[in-house]
Amino acid sequence: MLSGEHLIVLCRLLLAALLGGIIGLERESLNRPAGLRTHTLVSLGAALIMQVSISVTGGDPARIAAQVISGIGFLGAGTILREGSSVRGLTTAASLWVVAGIGLAVGSGLYLASAVASVLVVLTLVGLGRLEKALLGSSRYHAFLVEIVDRPGQLGRLGTVLGQMNVHIRSVELKQVPDKGTVLVEMAVQLPPHGAQADITSRLMAVEGVYSIQDL
Repeated sequence: MLSGEHLIVLCRLLLAALLGGIIGLERESLNRPAGLRTHTLVSLGAALIMQVSISVTGGDPARIAAQVISGIGFLGAGTILREGSSVRGLTTAASLWVVAGIGLAVGSGLYLASAVASVLVVLTLVGLGRLEKALLGSSRYHAFLVEIVDRPGQLGRLGTVLGQMNVHIRSVELKQVPDKGTVLVEMAVQLPPHGAQADITSRLMAVEGVYSIQDL
C-alpha cells in the first residue's frame, strides 16, 4: 500500500508527463524534431529531478532547477536547423525550455502555476500562429514540394522566378533522389497580396528542369 507521500510523488510525475505530453502533441502534429515523446520525457525528467532534490538528497532546489534549465539548452539546440539564411526549430527549442520549467514547477508542488503555464503555452503555439496570419491581413502562406533536376543553379532559377513574382521564401528543405537524379525541394512561401497560387505553380512549371509540383 502506497503511503500518502508516495502518492503525492506519483501524482506529480503523472501530472508532469501529462502536461508535457499535451504540449508535445501540438509539436508532433506539425512534424517538428521534438514531439510528443521528447516533451513528455523532458517534463517528467525535470519533475523527477526536482522531487529527488527536495525529498531525498536535501540539496538546494534552486540550484538544481538552474542546472536543469541550463542543461535543456543542449537538447533544444539539437532541434534548431539552419537552412541558408533561414533558421527553423526555434519555437520547438523554446517549448522544450518551457516544458522543463513546467516539470520543475510540478515537482515543487506548484500545480496551479504549472497548469496555467501549460495552457498558455498551448494557446501561444496554436492561437498566436492564427492571430499572426489574421493580423497580416492580405499576406498568405503556402507550402509545396517541387521535384527538380539535380544540377548546379537549378534551385537559384526557382528563387529567381519567385522573386520576380514578389513571393517571399520563408524556408527551404532539400532531399536528393539518387536513383532518379533529381532533388525534392520543400518550400514554404508567403504569397503577395494579389498573387494567385495557380499562377505561381504555372510559372515554376515553366522553368526548365522542373518535373512536378505538389501542394503540401
